[in-house]
Amino acid sequence: MRNTILSALLMAALAVPALADSYPVFGSWGESPSSDKGAIDCSGKRVITFNGNLRTDSQGGMPDFRNESITTAGPTRYRVVDEFTTAQISNARTSYTLRQVDADHIEIDMQPGGVLKLRRCQ
Repeated sequence: MRNTILSALLMAALAVPALADSYPVFGSWGESPSSDKGAIDCSGKRVITFNGNLRTDSQGGMPDFRNESITTAGPTRYRVVDEFTTAQISNARTSYTLRQVDADHIEIDMQPGGVLKLRRCQ
């Protein structure tokens, strides 16, 4: 009986999907090379939005991503692995480094795609 209960508990625990971490930043961020302080008007710009463990991108072939894992790589640097699915691709992964420069600026290093500089949207 005891083994049956333990087996049932183990099966139930394995059946529950692991919850991914929330991103270390929140809200909408627009592409901007400027280092000026403050939020910007993101109308007409590429916008990346972080909300919990979901990320959306206004440009590109994959607009929606779900966080798979986040590893701290320094005080304001994070190694991120995201998962995405399209009509032709299922559960693919992409990885990048996210750096929070300050309260108004972040950078996403999409090696080999280069660094995307973003500024908080109004």
